[in-house]
Amino acid sequence: MDVKKAGSSLDSLISSFNTRIAELQELVIARNMYPASSVVDLSAVDAAMKAMELQIQAIKDRLREEIQAIPKAKKLIDASLRQQKILQNMSVHVSSHLPQRMTMLDLDNSRCLLPEAPKQQADGGSLKPHEPAVIPKEKKGRGSPPLWYITSNELDSLSSYMRGRLTLEKVNAAINDMATYAEGNAQLISAPKKKLAENLWERALELRDIATTEPVKGKHFFLETDMKGPALKLDNTGKAILTVLRHLGRISETRIGHHRVMILLKPQ
Repeated sequence: MDVKKAGSSLDSLISSFNTRIAELQELVIARNMYPASSVVDLSAVDAAMKAMELQIQAIKDRLREEIQAIPKAKKLIDASLRQQKILQNMSVHVSSHLPQRMTMLDLDNSRCLLPEAPKQQADGGSLKPHEPAVIPKEKKGRGSPPLWYITSNELDSLSSYMRGRLTLEKVNAAINDMATYAEGNAQLISAPKKKLAENLWERALELRDIATTEPVKGKHFFLETDMKGPALKLDNTGKAILTVLRHLGRISETRIGHHRVMILLKPQ
């Protein structure tokens, strides 16, 4: 090979190597300036952006549906409030006439009012169809204790210091308890001695003495010491409830001996 041609080829090869080395150096510098971790895959970014756009559009659609449903919801709420007021008024008027509890004594009286089956005669015959069964007369008594609930308007009419933190549910639950106390006292008063324990007989005598006094005679009542819950107790809340019910004309209070007696009143 010609020496000149060989030298020229060697110079070209060296020049090519130097150019490649320079390119590699530039790539190393660029790599150090921008680490591989900082290079973001643009296709992944595009996919994430499209997913976010779809979610935002779904949220907008949902908000649009909720906004369109608001007028309908308002109409339903107004109708429900009107219905609630109607039912509250109905419950107040019905509860004052229909007692919610039936005692065992009431059940016994109900059984007495039912006609008995015709008894067969000694010869195997029965009473004639046209002969009416004898119905015993109903015993006179106080009947069931009155359940005269208060309304939300009555509670709202009270001053804030008298009402305090009392709610309509608490006060009406206390009225249920008062009826229970009065019903228990009425049963003790009417119970015969042979059916009562000695300690209950002494209490029955005490209640009978109270029941014969002029303010209490013929009415349902309970004592302050009867207030043992679950809704009406002898605490600050119970005393506040009694104050409210006296003010609203549901009970009256009197003292007989060392007893503080609460009398349940009926609607006028």
